[in-house]
Amino acid sequence: MCMASWVVGDGFNVVSVDFWSFRIRNKTSQVVILDNGLVELSFSNPGGDVIGIKYNGITNLLEIHNKKSNRGYWDIEWGDDITSNIADHYDRLEGTKFEIINEDENQIEISFTKRWNDSSHSFPINVDKRYIMLRDYPGFYTYAILEHPKEAPAAQISVVRDVFKLQQNKFQYMAISDDIQRTMPSASDRTSGEKLAYPEAVLLTKPSKLEFKGEVDDKYQYSIDHKDIKVHGWISSNPAVGFWMITPSHEFLTTGPMKQELTSHVGPTSLCVFMSCHYVGKDLIMKFDKGETWKKVFGPIPIYLNSVSNDEDNRNSLWENAKKQAQDEVAKWPYNFIHSKDFPTSDQRGTLNGQLLIRDRYINEGLFEASSAYVGLAAPGEAGSWQRESKGYQFWVKADESGNFSIKNVRPGNYSLYAFVPGVIGDYVHEKIVSIEPGARIELDSLVYEPPRNGPTLWEIGIPDRTAAEYYVPDALPTLANRFYLNKPNHKFRQYGLWDRYTDLYPNNDLVYTVGVSDFRHDWFFAHVNRNTGNGTYQETTWQVKFNLQNVMWDENYTLRLAIASAQATNLQVRFNYPPSYPPMFSTHRIGRDNSIARHGIHGLYWLYSVNIPGFWLLEGNNTLYLTQARSQGPFGGLMYDYIRFEAPPVTFIA
Repeated sequence: MCMASWVVGDGFNVVSVDFWSFRIRNKTSQVVILDNGLVELSFSNPGGDVIGIKYNGITNLLEIHNKKSNRGYWDIEWGDDITSNIADHYDRLEGTKFEIINEDENQIEISFTKRWNDSSHSFPINVDKRYIMLRDYPGFYTYAILEHPKEAPAAQISVVRDVFKLQQNKFQYMAISDDIQRTMPSASDRTSGEKLAYPEAVLLTKPSKLEFKGEVDDKYQYSIDHKDIKVHGWISSNPAVGFWMITPSHEFLTTGPMKQELTSHVGPTSLCVFMSCHYVGKDLIMKFDKGETWKKVFGPIPIYLNSVSNDEDNRNSLWENAKKQAQDEVAKWPYNFIHSKDFPTSDQRGTLNGQLLIRDRYINEGLFEASSAYVGLAAPGEAGSWQRESKGYQFWVKADESGNFSIKNVRPGNYSLYAFVPGVIGDYVHEKIVSIEPGARIELDSLVYEPPRNGPTLWEIGIPDRTAAEYYVPDALPTLANRFYLNKPNHKFRQYGLWDRYTDLYPNNDLVYTVGVSDFRHDWFFAHVNRNTGNGTYQETTWQVKFNLQNVMWDENYTLRLAIASAQATNLQVRFNYPPSYPPMFSTHRIGRDNSIARHGIHGLYWLYSVNIPGFWLLEGNNTLYLTQARSQGPFGGLMYDYIRFEAPPVTFIA
C-alpha cells in the first residue's frame, strides 16, 4: 500500500502527516504541498498556481526558470464594457483564500477561492479553483467554478484556460494525435526567429537544432476539433516521462464538436482551452448584465503522468498508455470523487435515447437513416444556435449507422435537441424542449429531419461535411513550410501562407469551374481569398461556375444552396449571367470573424444560404454563376465553401 501523505508548509518548515489523518497546522504558509508517494505537487498559497510537479526522479516537471506564477495556472480574458466585443483585461485566476474541501484515506480536494468584491481584484466573477489528488494515481485533477453573482457589475469573458509550461531541457517531443507527433523547436528558437504576418507565426532562422532552420512555427498549426481532443502532451526522453492533459468529457466546452481549439505547442506548453473565440469569432463572447446570475463548472480534467524504462520504445509506449488512460477517464465520467454540489453525480443526471431519420424524396422515396449524425443537447434555441452558445453545457454523441443515439450523463435542465448529418446540408432542431431531471431516462419516438430542398439537383460542388477539406489545397512555399506536414496530405491546410498561393496559381484571371468537366478535388481552391497585388494591397476576386441548362422553366424558381464552412470579414455576392459590374442578385453582406484562413483551419463557423433564382435570369444552353468575394481588406479575408448545390424547380410527387 502506498503510504502517501498530504503536506502543507512554507517550503522550509514543512509539516507532514499520514494523509488519512491530515490536518493543517500553518494556515499562513506560502506553499501548499500534496504528496501521494507517486507525485508531489506544490501550490502557491493562497493564489493556487501550480509551482512544482515532482515525479519519477524529476524535481520539477515545470519550467523552473519561469516565475512561479508562470508555470501552471488558470487564466481568463475579460472586459467590463458589454456593449463592445472587446475583452481588454487579462486576469490570472489567483485565489485569496485556501481551504481543504475534503480529505480521507483515498483522496484530498483543496480549493483556492476569490470573491468578486475582493478589493485586490477587479474581475467581477467569483472564482473557486479546485485540485484533487487520489491514492495511487500518477497525476491529479483540476477544475474551476466561475460564478457571476446577481450583485456583481456587468462583464464579458472571451477566454478561459488552464495552462502548464514544462521544462524546456526535458520535454521536447510533443504528441496530440496518432499522426501529429514530433520533436519540437524551443521557445528560444522562436525568440530568435523572424516574425511573419502575425505574432504567432515565426520563421525559425537561428534555431538551436539545424533541422528546424527555415521552418515556420505557429501554435495554430496544432489545433484540433473538439470531437478529436482526447489526450495531448509532451514526452521527456531522459528519464522517459510523459505529461498529458486529458479531456474526459466535452460537456464543459463550448460550441459543440466541430469547434477547433489549441492543444499543445512550443514552450513546451500544454493547455486546456475551455472557452475562446478561436475559429468562431467574437459572437461567442459570454456577456453578463448586472443582475444576471450565472455559474459554470469548467472540468474536471486529469493531468496524467507516466513513465517507462529507458530500454523500451519510450515514445510509443508512453503515448499508447496515455491513450488508454484517456479511455479509462471517459469511462469513469462523471467522476464520483468530486466534492462540489455544482457537479452532479451519475445518479443525479439523465439519459436521452432516440433515432434520427431523414426525409428527402429527391434522394430516397422513403425515410432513411441519419448515419453517423452528430446529435446534441444544448441551451434552447433555433437550429444551429449551439454554434454560438457558450454560457451553458453541451452534450454531444455520434449516432450509429442506423441513426440511433444515446446521450448519457446529462445535467438536469432544459435543452433543445440539435443534430447535423455528414453528407446532408443544414441543421436539425427538435420542435419541443427536452427537460432532463435527475435519474430520468427519456425514450423519444423516431425523429425526422427534412433538410432544405426545393427541387432535384442539377449540379453540385463539394461534399456537405462542414469543411473545405475535399477541395484543392496547394503545397506550401518551400521557404515558408512546416516540414512536419509536407508528407501528410490530410494536414496540408495547416501550412502557413496558403492564402497567397491563390495569387501564384491565378496571377491574372480568377478561378473558372466547368460543371461536368472540372473536378472539385483539383480545380476548386480551398479558400475564396483576395489576390495579392503587391505592396501590401489586395484585390477582390470573382470565381465563375459555368454550366449548361436545357428546357429552362422561365416562370419557375430555381434554388442555389450555398453552405459556407468559414467566413472572415467577407461579403459574398451572387450573379447569374451578369458580370460583377452589375448589382448582385444576392449578397450575404459582411459576415464572419472566425479567422480560420489565417489560423490554418479547414473550417470555422457554418453558414447556410438558400437563394431563389427566377427562371428568367437563366439562359437556354450555357450559363455562368459569378461568385464575388467583395471585400479586399488584407490577406486573411475571405471564405471557405462547404458545398454548393443548384436545384431545379419543385417536382410534383405522385403518391
